[in-house]
Formats: sequence, structure tokens, C-alpha cells
Amino acid sequence: MHSVAPTPVSTRPTARTRRRRLAAASFAAVLVLTGCAGAGGGEQAVSIDPDPDRPFVLKGVSNLTEIAQLTGPDAMNDTAAVAVAGTDLGSMVNLGDRTFFLFGDTFGERDPESIGGQGGFWRSNVAAWTTDDDPSDGIDFEGWVEDDIGLAAALVEGDHDANGADGEVTKIPTYGFTVGETMYVSYMSVRFWGEPGAWDANHAALIVSRDGGESWQPVEGVEWPGDSNFVQVATARVSEGGTDWIYFWSIPSGRFGSVQLMRVEATEDAVEDQSAYSYFAGTDGETPRWSSDMDDAETVVEGTIGELSVMWSTYLERWIMTYSDAGNAYIREGITPWGPWGEPLELVSGGDYEGLYSPYLNPRYVTEDGRRIHFTLSLWGPYNVFWFSADLDRVD
Repeated sequence: MHSVAPTPVSTRPTARTRRRRLAAASFAAVLVLTGCAGAGGGEQAVSIDPDPDRPFVLKGVSNLTEIAQLTGPDAMNDTAAVAVAGTDLGSMVNLGDRTFFLFGDTFGERDPESIGGQGGFWRSNVAAWTTDDDPSDGIDFEGWVEDDIGLAAALVEGDHDANGADGEVTKIPTYGFTVGETMYVSYMSVRFWGEPGAWDANHAALIVSRDGGESWQPVEGVEWPGDSNFVQVATARVSEGGTDWIYFWSIPSGRFGSVQLMRVEATEDAVEDQSAYSYFAGTDGETPRWSSDMDDAETVVEGTIGELSVMWSTYLERWIMTYSDAGNAYIREGITPWGPWGEPLELVSGGDYEGLYSPYLNPRYVTEDGRRIHFTLSLWGPYNVFWFSADLDRVD
């Protein structure tokens, strides 16, 4: 599986898992009855300091640890029970006390010797959820978006046309966000899988759930062209001038594009209105300019960026971005959402974990006062999702 010996994987007693699930169910009931302020929460909005002249403070990472395999055979979670033998990605979105893990092409039947995305009982995407708030020993999945017989179901199914037939091969979720109790997921409609790291998209669009992730519907009238720079996204909630926004750091299809930035006001009406989105078009001094024309968007990070994730680091008091590029996983530090962004620093080496991609962060999963980050990472060979941690090393 790896070119180095894996670290031991932690497993948990069944009794502990049962106690956690009972406690979570009780807490969820309290939230519903009391209308607790956290009930609709995704993430707290980050207030922007637009000063671009603050220094970079991240000098690297250390203590990289493979904690657990989350999906597939030998994982800490019994994913075979919901017909998940192979899957990838695993970006995360928080809704109240639950965190949803969004997975890509998923196969329920799979030869153990298979490489990459192949097998039987193919679904274009699935999602697990958890209330596990201790990332140090892995993540216990407590439930899935399920079909009527209890197997992991697609949030929005792809057409599964043949590759190269100019139809739709699949629908891949790229990131999610919440507005109150409503959860949105951005996905890309894949038309053609090409050479490694290259694929073509028909479009990117949104789906929405208003019942805690149990059912999903398309958001009509909101869509980005498949040849645009807004096909794959990472999101965060940002506060500016008393208004909350959803920011989208965006790349084209594939893993060879640079990052551009768009935003929308964090209301359901705005999210579901294409004309409400605006695009970062440069700055006037420290003040960002936003345009309603997607063609005005300026690049904020140059490079060949694959499956990215962005969050505010309370430890660094800076933005951090993770992504894969040329077989390695990298982390960058940002002074503002639009930059400047620092040079890429290696997070995980492809020499140690061959076929790695999609290092996804979640602000809920940090420890040691924010110094230690925890993240998902996909490995192409086993075609499953793993849980890692690393320490951020800050300049004194």
C-alpha cells in the first residue's frame, strides 16, 4: 500500500462507540428542543484583516502521522456494512454537532488487488456523518446518507455514460458549506477522464439539503461552465463590514490550474441566485475589488493545484491552504483570502505515500491549541481515504 511501513491504526471498543452514539443522540435532541445557538452552525465567520504587509509565520510542518484508515477493508469503520469497499476524497462540512464527509466515486464490490476507481455497485458519491470531536485517534462514522435498505446512497447520481461519449460519466462532490440549517454541496459533472490528473467537466453546480442531509435536490439556475476556473472549490465563512459571506477558492477541472476567488452573501436567497456571486478582480490598495463578471477574476495562487482545502488557522492567525501537486501534498499560508500567499511547503511526500491526493482540512479537527491539524488524504492504490495529522511549525 505504501512505500514505508504504516503506523499502527487505532481502533475503539464497541462499547465506547455505542456510548458516544447515545450521548450524541441525546445532545441532538437537546439542540432541537432548546434552539441552542450552535444548532445551525457550520463554522464561525472569520473577520478579515486586509493588511497585506503582515509577515509570513509558517516555516513548515513536522510530526506527520498516519492515524487511521477511514474507509474500505481493514478500516477503523465498518464501511462494508453500507457497501463501501473503495472510495476517495472526503472533504468535510459541519452542520450543528455533525460533520459530513463527502466521498467521490464509490464501489461496493472491489477486487482487493484493484488499483484506482473501479469495481461493482458504482455510486457517483456518498456521504458519512459523525459527531466524533476527538480527531487524535481517528474518526468514528456514526451514520451515512442511506438508501431504503440501509446502504450508502448517492447524494446526486451521475449518468454513468461511457468515458469519451460526450455525456456525463459521474458527478463528483468538491466541497460543502452551510447557511443556518441548510447544507449545500458543490459538485462537478465530469465528461471525460483523461491522462492522470486531467479531466474535462460539463459544468459545476450545487445541490441542497434542508433536512439534515437525509435528502438532496439540485439548486436550479446556479451553474458554472465546465471550461471555467470555478469547477472545483474550497469554502470558508468570512465576515466583512457586518455581513457574512461564503468564500470559494476555485480551480478548473483537473489538477493543473491556478486558484481564483469568488464569494456570495451567506443567505439562502443569495446562494441560490447566480447573479449574487461576485469574483475577486484585484485590489485598490488594501481594498479588494469584486466584479459580477466571471471573466474579470484574477488569479490569487499560481501553480498546478489539485483538490484544495482552505481554512483559518487560529494558531498562526493566518489562512492555510492544502492541495496536491505533482504527486506531493503541500500547504501554503495566506495573509488575506486573496493573498499574498506564501511558497508551497511539503505536507506529505509522494515518495512515502505513492498516489496521494486530496488533503482536506476542517477547522473542527485541530488540537494542541490549533498547532496540530488533522486531515483526510486519499491514496490511489488502495483507493480509500486515510486520516493524518501534522504539526504547524511557526516562526518564533
